[in-house]
Amino acid sequence: MTRVLFVCGKARRRSPTAAALAAEMPGIEPDYAGLSADADERVTAEHLEWAETIVLMEKRQHARLTRLLGPAPPGKRVVCLNIPDRYDFMEPALIERLRPALKRMFG
Repeated sequence: MTRVLFVCGKARRRSPTAAALAAEMPGIEPDYAGLSADADERVTAEHLEWAETIVLMEKRQHARLTRLLGPAPPGKRVVCLNIPDRYDFMEPALIERLRPALKRMFG
């Protein structure tokens, strides 16, 4: 199993949607977290240690994650999907953007 952490701002829409879709893929164990202080599930160092791949929704979140918790632990794959915060949880347009990206990353 490949452990994948999806990260967005508040862990309410994009990252939980991505985790739900990834859970349908064989060999993927997903989780999600957010960077904001009021995130539903705030990202922690334990999340980063657990994950083999860290998937960010926006480029600017990489710098924010680094400021919050320091650089990703060595050997971690960090990927950015460039998906803006304009979708609702499980919104069809968000799913249409995520599915091909997940397929490219994880087959």
